[in-house]
Amino acid sequence: MVQSLNTKVDLVVDGTAYTGLTDYGQIMVGNKGFEFYNSRDSRKYVQIPWEEVNYVIASVIFKGKWIPRYAIETKKNGTFTFASKDPKKVLREIQKYIPSDQMVQSLSFFDVMKRAIQSIGKKG
Repeated sequence: MVQSLNTKVDLVVDGTAYTGLTDYGQIMVGNKGFEFYNSRDSRKYVQIPWEEVNYVIASVIFKGKWIPRYAIETKKNGTFTFASKDPKKVLREIQKYIPSDQMVQSLSFFDVMKRAIQSIGKKG
């Protein structure tokens, strides 16, 4: 069994980790970090200490009414994408440990298209 980073757990919720293949399990937010544990295979887990978090990126749709997924960008190991039953509750718990300037919205579909058109214009 894997040892948890947290000494105090604020929230445990069912979630999904998009690490290559889709993994289903439990998301745990606590005083030391963000953790994901696979429900079927105990060897598949993600533990991210709060000191390692660079940004928390939320995909916001319909002006904040729906958040389908969120990502945690780390300083060394890249970006991990997650989804959960109640993403707003998870992000509120994360906000206790991460400053608000490190919590950002992802680009919308139209922003991505606008940037692509602008980059094509700059090359030509």
